[in-house]
Parts: sequence; structure tokens; C-alpha cells
Amino acid sequence: MALNLLYIIVLTLISALMIAYAQFVFKTQMPKFGMNTREIVAILRNKKILTAGVIYVISLLIYLGALSFGQLSIVYPIFASVFVFVMLVSRHLLKELMSPVRVLGLILIISGIVLTALTYGM
Repeated sequence: MALNLLYIIVLTLISALMIAYAQFVFKTQMPKFGMNTREIVAILRNKKILTAGVIYVISLLIYLGALSFGQLSIVYPIFASVFVFVMLVSRHLLKELMSPVRVLGLILIISGIVLTALTYGM
């Protein structure tokens, strides 16, 4: 059972990391645009955005693999680690500010993930 939980956690964290990376690419590659046809076509031709979209799809497949081994009530809360990864990427790579309230939110998310994982098999 412990090996199964480890496998679920690893798959889910890989999926969440991939999503966080894709979000970073989307943010850095997206221009400010007004949704006209020319701008939409330019976005769809952006190789980095397309690659990030492929990463999203691969991440979904990995996440589905985790779901096939574990309960949704365990896997999905672990997947919430994507919020932690996105906040860390935002802070360190995009230089976004993190208020004490956001830090508290991250601590609560991490605590919830740990508590959820500890209840596996209960």
C-alpha cells in the first residue's frame, strides 16, 4: 500500500509540475491582446505556447494514470500542489510579490495535501 501511495504522489506531483511550467510559459509568451483574429492566429503559431499546450495534454495523461491507481479524494488534493508550484514560480521567476496572507495560504494548502495523503487507505 505504501508503494502504491508513493507512486500516486510521484505521478501527481510530476503532473502538477508540468502544469506549473506550462502556466509560466503561457504567462511569459502571451502578449496583451484584444482577441482580434490576427492576434489569435499569432498566439496559435507561437511554438512555445504550442509546446506548453502539449505539455498540458501530457500532464493530463499522467494525472489520469495517477487516478487509475488511487482514489479521486486522494489524488485531486495532492494535485493541488500545482497552486504551490505556480506561486513559487511566480515569486522567483516572474518576481511577483507574495504577501504574508499568500504564504499562509500556501502553508494551508501544503498542510491539506499532507493530511490528505496521511489518510490514504483509511
